[in-house]
Formats: sequence, structure tokens, C-alpha cells
Amino acid sequence: MAVPKRRTSKKVKNQRRTHKKLHAPGFVACQNCGEFVKSHHVCKNCGQYNGKQVVEQ
Repeated sequence: MAVPKRRTSKKVKNQRRTHKKLHAPGFVACQNCGEFVKSHHVCKNCGQYNGKQVVEQ
């Protein structure tokens, strides 16, 4: 019969029992066009960031 050669440590046991899940990044509405963008990123739709035109479309 298979028997573990060594005792499973608390760290290894607890790492196996985690329930970490992926979560969606925080999205906010663009102030100019209302498109949902990741916070602290330039809007891909209109090219504005923090109320200023950053990228020419």
C-alpha cells in the first residue's frame, strides 16, 4: 500500500487548499465618451485621459 515518505507540512497543505480566483479589473466610465476603460489608462475610443486629449484619433 502507498504510504507517504514524509509528513506533508502545514505550508504545502494550506497552499493546496487555497481558493484564489481570478477577478475582473476595475473599469470606470470615460468622462468624455462614456466608454468603459481600465482605471488610470487612456481611453482607446476617444484618446483622452483625466479630461485632457492625450492621443490623436
